[in-house]
Amino acid sequence: MVATMLAMACPVASAETGWREAAIQLPSLIDKNYAYPERLPGGHFELTAPLAERAGTIRTAQDFTRFAEDCLFLLADHHAITGRSNPDSWAIVPTYADLWLERENGRLMVTDVRAGSPADRAGIQPGMQLERIDGVAAAAAIAGFWQALGIRHISDEQAGFAARVLAAGRRDRTRKLQFVGLPAQMFASLYDSPRPTQPLTVRHLSAGTVIALHDSLGDDATIAAFDAAMSAVRPGEPIVLDLSDTPSGGNSTVARAIMGWFTDQPRAFQIHRAVAEERRTGIPHQWVEQVLPRKGRFHAGPVAIRVGRWTGSMGEGIAIGFAAWGADVAGRPMAGLRGAIEDIAAGPEDFIVKIPTERLLAVDGTPREKFIPRPLGPGKGD
Repeated sequence: MVATMLAMACPVASAETGWREAAIQLPSLIDKNYAYPERLPGGHFELTAPLAERAGTIRTAQDFTRFAEDCLFLLADHHAITGRSNPDSWAIVPTYADLWLERENGRLMVTDVRAGSPADRAGIQPGMQLERIDGVAAAAAIAGFWQALGIRHISDEQAGFAARVLAAGRRDRTRKLQFVGLPAQMFASLYDSPRPTQPLTVRHLSAGTVIALHDSLGDDATIAAFDAAMSAVRPGEPIVLDLSDTPSGGNSTVARAIMGWFTDQPRAFQIHRAVAEERRTGIPHQWVEQVLPRKGRFHAGPVAIRVGRWTGSMGEGIAIGFAAWGADVAGRPMAGLRGAIEDIAAGPEDFIVKIPTERLLAVDGTPREKFIPRPLGPGKGD
């Protein structure tokens, strides 16, 4: 009887031990792989006291998920996320955010609003000040976010990061936000908003054709849809490629398929620097990724690129690639997501964390996250 009870208990104990050991090892994994160590205190990732204490108490997958999310929050990097989530996890920014917020002179200011989102429909506009989040003064909510993680002195960058996460809200509930001069309003979570059903839409205008991608740069079906759209345009017709709704990024295959329509020779697209590999081996590794022409698919007309805060990751990569080719890349600042992420095994049950392990640069050496598009004037969206 005792042996049977021990046998039944062992799998549970083993699972708890596995999650706890994964939590203890996670800081070293982040430290070895994160491609931007200069952003960290002393150039290394270390747990704060509250998180270090929590590491030894992790028992379940849900515990570890919450712990891993909080560890990655210490990076204040929207491109570092977990591969799974809990029902009440914070929303991923920018994919499930509709407000871009920055701390300016101690105030939390709206700098961009996602078109067609709950915030947009509620009339929230750039220039408004966020006053309260779920009934708590915005400054206090942000301070509380960081204090729970063991950080008391908050930079403007950290304040903006936390404000965007808190304003996006938890995945399983509505958000209550109040802006100066307006009553508090309830905003639906973007996890409850319908996702685009088509990878792109096409508008044929007298001045040319506008092709808008709908967060579909990671979907191979986008290649066929884009090919069909391009096959319908007139030879030499101006093309506007609208990347302002690509917050989730995508993959290089889809990006190169799109860009391949606009070159008849191999052309540099972006530069990769494998920082994590260099830190492990001591050997620098950098290379230039090219776009190759696609047989039977070439458009000689001009192409212009439109971007904004919800142009993320691979959308940003396409933008810097076209900019290197002399295309007009214009709009609001992009999401500024750092580097190329890699799925890294971090715990039992195939748990992964997604961390930027490579730096990405424009072909002139400008870090992708620092690329500045040409501002668009009023009425110049197309």
